[in-house]
Amino acid sequence: MADRSLAEGRSAGIAAYSLPCVNLNRNENPFPMPDVVMRAAFAAIGTHNRYPEEDSGGLRSAAARAYGVSVEQVIAGNGSSEILALIYRGFLAAGDTVGMLSPGFSFNHKLAAVNGARLLEVDWADHNALPASQSVRQAAGDAKFIVLANPNNPTGTFVQIAEIERLVAETDQLIVLDEAYVDFAPDNALGLIDRYQNLLLLRTFSKSYAAAGLRIGFGLGNPRVIARLRSIQNPFNMSVISQSVGVSILEHRNAYDQCIECIVQERERTMVALSALGFYVLPSHANFVLARVPLGYDGRWWQQALERKNVNVAVFPEGDLGGFIRISIGAAEQMDTCLSVVSGIAGGLI
Repeated sequence: MADRSLAEGRSAGIAAYSLPCVNLNRNENPFPMPDVVMRAAFAAIGTHNRYPEEDSGGLRSAAARAYGVSVEQVIAGNGSSEILALIYRGFLAAGDTVGMLSPGFSFNHKLAAVNGARLLEVDWADHNALPASQSVRQAAGDAKFIVLANPNNPTGTFVQIAEIERLVAETDQLIVLDEAYVDFAPDNALGLIDRYQNLLLLRTFSKSYAAAGLRIGFGLGNPRVIARLRSIQNPFNMSVISQSVGVSILEHRNAYDQCIECIVQERERTMVALSALGFYVLPSHANFVLARVPLGYDGRWWQQALERKNVNVAVFPEGDLGGFIRISIGAAEQMDTCLSVVSGIAGGLI
């Protein structure tokens, strides 16, 4: 019965990305979880009448083993977005300021507003390199902390870890480094957290590990910073299913290697194809690409044109990205459909 349920679950997952509507607007992983992880999910359902483990101790211990840190350096969250929200709650008072490398994760705007804080946005002079550390510190002023993502969302660009370290080393401010997309990138900053007390990493299983709907995320950093966040966290913030799946993912990360490789290959194919169709595509190290649309129409027009053909992409009409669309990388069949539709629309404009 369990094997039959597992097979049915996998079939449902496969069917999810063969529907007529191709959703490439939320940076989701298109593939079902590996069998071994799916079994952990089904087994956890059997404990639905029990409270989850308080403080996610087992999940935090599994993360500590997987990442080579102490359990005191780990906080587990209902997605990394919960941990980001805890940072705002734990380190801000009304009227305080937060620095953010911009464009960045839009959720920061909401969190700043909810906490009565002012968001100071520091523009990237070059999306593939950080502004000079001094420039970041001056622009961020007396910000309680500075938020940046690497690879960045929505650009997909990646800066060298040495540049991240330079910024962390030259300031006493807390640096919150969001590594949601790091498994698609060439390097990560995990090796820095033991050397710098003011660095806090965020990780999520929503992207490379296909668990967006289960909400599993981590913060990794100095034990005092982690303890401060855990002290204001709901002790039952995660379900028994997300805890169990999180542990299984950490124990079987290699089961995702082929999935990640497929996404990277499709990303490169998509970048080449879009460039040939007249788009300017930023170099991406994430599971999406940001592309400036050809002259004559803006990103919103392209989004609506694609939507009429049942292909959904993301746009950013405010700020400097009004002429861009962001396309999540799906399975090969999804990307075939997307590129065919884009080609057809572009051909009709000539």
